[in-house]
Amino acid sequence: MLGDTSFGDTVSGDRPDRRALILVENLSVPFDRRVWQECTTLRDAGWKVHVICPQGTKRDTEPEAEIDGVRIHRYPLRAATGGPVGYLREYGSALWHTARLARKVGPVDVVHACNPPDLLFLAARWLKRRGARFVFDQHDLVPELYLSRFDRGKDLLYRAVCALERRTYRAADVVLATNESYRDVAIRRGGRRPEDVFVVRSAPAVDRFQPVPPEPELKRGKPHLLCYLGVMGPQDGVDYALRALAELRDKLGRTDWHAVFVGGGDAFDAMVKLSRQLGLSEQVQFTGRIPDADLVRYLSTADVCLSPDPRNPLNDVSTMNKVLEYMAMGRPIVSFDLREARVSAGEAAVYAPANDEAEFAGLIELLLDDPEKRARMGKIGQERVSGPLSWRNSQAALLAAYAAACRDHAPVSAGGPDRAGRKPLR
Repeated sequence: MLGDTSFGDTVSGDRPDRRALILVENLSVPFDRRVWQECTTLRDAGWKVHVICPQGTKRDTEPEAEIDGVRIHRYPLRAATGGPVGYLREYGSALWHTARLARKVGPVDVVHACNPPDLLFLAARWLKRRGARFVFDQHDLVPELYLSRFDRGKDLLYRAVCALERRTYRAADVVLATNESYRDVAIRRGGRRPEDVFVVRSAPAVDRFQPVPPEPELKRGKPHLLCYLGVMGPQDGVDYALRALAELRDKLGRTDWHAVFVGGGDAFDAMVKLSRQLGLSEQVQFTGRIPDADLVRYLSTADVCLSPDPRNPLNDVSTMNKVLEYMAMGRPIVSFDLREARVSAGEAAVYAPANDEAEFAGLIELLLDDPEKRARMGKIGQERVSGPLSWRNSQAALLAAYAAACRDHAPVSAGGPDRAGRKPLR
């Protein structure tokens, strides 16, 4: 939602040196593509942008970096193991480092916190007391994530994450939602006014996803290549995809394909093991995370791309980055029938009934046998990504949200006292 807010006065010369601090816990930056696009959009609009995030393991490893004019402050973080207790340990460490580095950054006009977890409002609240405005960028619905990831029902921890979400909504001056379903949650469950919730959709960086000539050798001697791209966590459905491929081979008698699964995550080893148990090792390849150039090679060669996210409380209302990336590359998609999958892909995908692996396999076969349909679907996807789902529209929404947050707000970082009367830190 853009509203009717003009954002020119928040980025023009009459209000110089606006500073934004973006807080991220889930991924490093610039590896987090959505956050990096937000950073560069704000930079181009005249903001001085700082980011606090974890260090990566193989990239984004430096504690401090300045990349394309964006200053990044990173901290060491060990990923959670051992269920909910492990996440509490991870989030506690992240929050401590975030607060430490926020003090180092000094005064800012906007603190922009990206969940999960819904704990960063604590650091944002400290900065708000010093004059900053708080933009809550809701990447995930954490209560739904909890239900989808842990088979524990609506227990005490579930009620705790609901309470943290409510406190985050209350603390925010404006909310960024990744789609209309998330916006509805912010209004209905979060009690936010519609005019304070802005839809900033994730969109692929088109310069990153430019098709190259296909490489038949990537098909390992088979006529067709199937491709999965994305995170491999318990809720991401890679196990559904593998069982569908076993169905494609065993029940439908199709062996004329090779499949590649690109990406990593805490379910990676379990998925490799499941592939072996299903007897798919000769036809299924796991690459782990790979450089962008190799990713583009696989996607340019793929005949069909897989989006096997099962229906659960989170997936049904979430926009999947991989779907948009497949579309940018002009690839046809097989997906389960999820609400937001249809909003994103439209006719660029075919949809199996939710969690039905046999139907998923059948739709793969349908597309393998119909190259003209595959080409039509790929063209539809590219047109949608370059049109209604393009980052240009999200840029306008992001800047409108910042304008709304900063309306009638004197710059904290320009040298005057903050709203509590204190002089800014130097």
